[in-house]
Amino acid sequence: MARLRTETRAGGDSPLDDCTNFIDVTSPRPLSIIPSVLPADFSRLGDEVSALHEAGVDRFQFDVMDGRFVPNLTFGPDVIASVRDRTDRPFEAHLMVEKPDELAHLYVQAGCEMLIVHAEACDHLHRTLGHIRELGASPAVALNPATPVTEIMHVLDLLDMVLVMTVNPGFGGQPYIPTMEPKVAQVRALIEEGGYDIDIEVDGGIGPTTIAGAAQAGANYFIAGSALYRDPKGLGHAVADLRQRAIEAGA
Repeated sequence: MARLRTETRAGGDSPLDDCTNFIDVTSPRPLSIIPSVLPADFSRLGDEVSALHEAGVDRFQFDVMDGRFVPNLTFGPDVIASVRDRTDRPFEAHLMVEKPDELAHLYVQAGCEMLIVHAEACDHLHRTLGHIRELGASPAVALNPATPVTEIMHVLDLLDMVLVMTVNPGFGGQPYIPTMEPKVAQVRALIEEGGYDIDIEVDGGIGPTTIAGAAQAGANYFIAGSALYRDPKGLGHAVADLRQRAIEAGA
């Protein structure tokens, strides 16, 4: 279960009443720069994981797509398992799939410490999150851009992380949706109001020009894909630059 923080914010209106009141909410939570490996060279994926490790990333995200919930097809559990020994950093599987309950155990066996399921894909979200915890992994929920924050209000006690999608899922390289920043702030306010110990991740279009806005809104986990690989100074510089920009923004 999500850990309750020892101090909670007292009084005030519901954090869902006016999300603009919370856009400047920040939290001194651990900051993580996390690569999506979608832009990597799949023919040498192990070497790519090693290079990202050396660049100083905090963990790794594998975007698992089934060709049904989203149009693309990507990583099976065997592919992830094949590179697990290339780093000691945590793995998270972002399950963009129609039936996450049927696949969850395979990705835990492959070495993923966290499983992220989409609220939109789960018929019984509470049951799915409990199942992930029973498997020994950390449960997390992703919300697509059009999905309201109310979808997670009654499962916060089961969560270790909330992922606010800042693009529509399915493809890398999409532009950041800045109107998701009030939504991030809304999630952060809801977490703080309840006194939960939950991280907020953002995924989609995160780069040097967008990470500050997401950090100021309350995110502390940042997925970066294309931005890491197109930095002319290399992966190490890209990771350090994003980290510094997030810190300066108050993440």
